[in-house]
Amino acid sequence: MSIVVNEPVPRPGILDIAAYVPGKEHAPGVARVFKLSSNETPLGASPKAIEAFKGAADHLEIYPDGQATELRQAIAAVHGLNAANILCGNGSDELLGLLCHVYLGSGDEGIITEHGFLVYKIQIIAAGATPVVVKEKDCRVDVDAILAAVTDRTKIVFIANPGNPTGTYVPVSEIRRLQARLPKNVVLVLDAAYAEYVRRNDYEAGLELVSGSRNVVMTRTFSKAYGLAALRIGWMYAPAAIIDALNRVRGPFNMNAPAIAAGAAAIRDQGFIEKAVEHNNLWLGKLAHAFEAIGLTVTPSVTNFLLIHFPDIDGKRAEDADAFLTSRGYILRAVKGYGFPNALRMTVGSEEANRGVIETLGEFMGRSA
Repeated sequence: MSIVVNEPVPRPGILDIAAYVPGKEHAPGVARVFKLSSNETPLGASPKAIEAFKGAADHLEIYPDGQATELRQAIAAVHGLNAANILCGNGSDELLGLLCHVYLGSGDEGIITEHGFLVYKIQIIAAGATPVVVKEKDCRVDVDAILAAVTDRTKIVFIANPGNPTGTYVPVSEIRRLQARLPKNVVLVLDAAYAEYVRRNDYEAGLELVSGSRNVVMTRTFSKAYGLAALRIGWMYAPAAIIDALNRVRGPFNMNAPAIAAGAAAIRDQGFIEKAVEHNNLWLGKLAHAFEAIGLTVTPSVTNFLLIHFPDIDGKRAEDADAFLTSRGYILRAVKGYGFPNALRMTVGSEEANRGVIETLGEFMGRSA
């Protein structure tokens, strides 16, 4: 007896996906809101990028360059790369999805880490594959745990370096050790969304490793330090064969013309980026010190955000702090979905916002910073 279905049915696995939930933006009833939930830069975008964006408005009737040539060439010039090995997309999210679409299928596995970016799991399942979650150690990616999880079905490994929401990083020596021991048919994806903020001698975003291998991919974004989150600009540096495969399935005009123009202008304005990084580095230490002084624990971060852990005491837990902060107009990010039910992630904001959070959390904890 056949079963009659009266509406289209998604293929198995799709309805098992928990949709990605971005950081909240609103605090009802509060006159002024400081949004510190999405890791956006408080300095905004480069004036040169804004000018380029406005200039693109004069020709909105024309299709954009399907190869994003101007943007790829600007990225290549700044980083000393071959433009042919660069692919741009509608945010790095699109590129992560394309990688799963091309290299994963039913029966395959993709390895992600315990506190990794939630989009990895979503895209692996959407491709019909199985996500394999490995434990982290003290909020840090554990290379040995990843290697132990590799099977004949493993086709891709995702590592956010630095990590989100932890803010920690994997030294280049460990990344190289991982790549050397992975099977050559496994794609190692280094998601370096926060690379611009890192100032550590033992860190590399992945450019050199990509250049010297055939199975390593690095993704980057213009949504963080460059302040162009609204335009959704991501880019990938990868071996020629991987670029070729993704180009065959991506949308022919996957980037819009204003984004291409603004992105190219933004990356050429490295002086503006240095100012954004200087502001961030100044406040990253100040915030961590202030929070620890009022009895909170902070995971050491190299990014533009901090993971703040609250005591396991009634009335002082993360959800209580979140409600208290929101009532005062300070919106942080709850990270229960990332495995931290008693922590909040705070983006480094303007001086006014940063001082306000310090004062408000001091009041919440009953102590002055």
